[in-house]
Amino acid sequence: MSSAVDKEIDSTSSESSVISDDDRIASAALPPWVWLALGVLLLLALLVIFVLPQLVADYELPFTPRSETEVVVAGSAGTSSYTPISPFDEAQRARERKEAQDVLAELLRKQQELVELEVETWAPEPYQQALEAARLGDEAYRNQTFAEASIQYAKGEQLLAGLLDSVPEVFNRYLSEGEAALLAGDAGLAEESFLVALTLQSDSSAAGTGLERALTLDQVLELRREAESLRTQGDLAAARTLLTEAAELDPLHQGVGQDLQEVRQAIADREFTAVMSEGFALLQRGESEAAITAFERALRMRPQSAQAQEAINQTRNEIAIAQINRARDLAQTQVASEKWAEAVAAYDTALAVDNNLVFATEGRDYAQKRLQLDQLLEQAIQQPERLADEAVYEQVVGIYYAGRDLADAGPRLQQQLDTLESLLRQARQPVEVELLSDNATEITLYQVGALGKFERQNLTLQPGQYVAVGTRPGYRDVRREFTVGFGHNPGPITIQCNEMIAANGRR
Repeated sequence: MSSAVDKEIDSTSSESSVISDDDRIASAALPPWVWLALGVLLLLALLVIFVLPQLVADYELPFTPRSETEVVVAGSAGTSSYTPISPFDEAQRARERKEAQDVLAELLRKQQELVELEVETWAPEPYQQALEAARLGDEAYRNQTFAEASIQYAKGEQLLAGLLDSVPEVFNRYLSEGEAALLAGDAGLAEESFLVALTLQSDSSAAGTGLERALTLDQVLELRREAESLRTQGDLAAARTLLTEAAELDPLHQGVGQDLQEVRQAIADREFTAVMSEGFALLQRGESEAAITAFERALRMRPQSAQAQEAINQTRNEIAIAQINRARDLAQTQVASEKWAEAVAAYDTALAVDNNLVFATEGRDYAQKRLQLDQLLEQAIQQPERLADEAVYEQVVGIYYAGRDLADAGPRLQQQLDTLESLLRQARQPVEVELLSDNATEITLYQVGALGKFERQNLTLQPGQYVAVGTRPGYRDVRREFTVGFGHNPGPITIQCNEMIAANGRR
């Protein structure tokens, strides 16, 4: 094949040598794509000349490497002979080798996973059994008994798979052992157990917490022993401090929590007793309000204390009785002085303490009625002009006789009735009033009627308040208010319009 290629090259060279100068001139005018095509053809020629012979020498069809395997059998006469392995046997051995390699790969994967879990710490014997099976598999593989190697590898892989499946159970066992060691006070065993548990499950909060507790267990136990000694000596505050420190180191330690609760309760009992004693001492000195304050402080310390509540109730009862007695005495004093508003207030004070007090209920009712009568009498006396109204007059007469009917009228009521009696008589006595005008102003007395124009006019009027209005064309209106009777005797009353109104509305 090489000589043929050489001949082809020589032929190409000879042909190219006979190209005339005219042809070269013509070729120089060829288009660029023609030159590109010639370049590709030249490259293909070089590949055929230099690369193809080498490929043909190394490979046979169907383009697979030649077998260089030779089996040499040494004969007695020094001659050599070989028996080639049949393709079928070779294929079977290759398949068995591949199966063994696949099983071995899975075994190695599981082994690596278990090594990361530190399997020799928690299952050394089963792990060694698996490694022994793998070793036997390696021996069979070296002897090219691949089927046996697969069996041994599979046995080891199954043992390792069993170990991996047992990880959750082993984790729970070491976690339980750690908890038991904590309860027993064995810090070393607890630490060891939780470390293994964390190796098997690194994200376990229970194992992490357990390890933290194990690391502080000895310190916690020492603080607890010291606190118990102080507690025995009666130094509860110092014991509480040590137990609080221990609880901060291990909040989950049941013994420390119980001891701390007991010490706190003992301190609370002692403080409660001291406050109650303070309250009773104040009560004996007559300081009832201060005693209640102390008892209430004790009740806040112990909300369910019947002792504190009873002391509060008893003290309040004593205070209530004293308040009621003071209110009753004050009410009686105000009634005697006919100060009815103050008497009502005193009775209200007593009823605020106990709204079922009969004397306060009845006394307040009487004082309230007398207060109402007093107010009506004062109103009639202070505004006698209202008696000009017949309805008001009749009402005031009724009030007057209601006061006269009282058997226990005091000096104040008697004086009010006498004054009102005089005013009632005056309300029925007419009074002569003189009105003056300019004989040009129209006069109207609202309570009487239109009086017309006049210069002087005398009227007899009932006591009361009156309003007179004067009007005149071109003048501003005038208005006069005056009171007749009840000590008011007005002189002549002038009513006339003197202020002229300009045409443009200005003065």
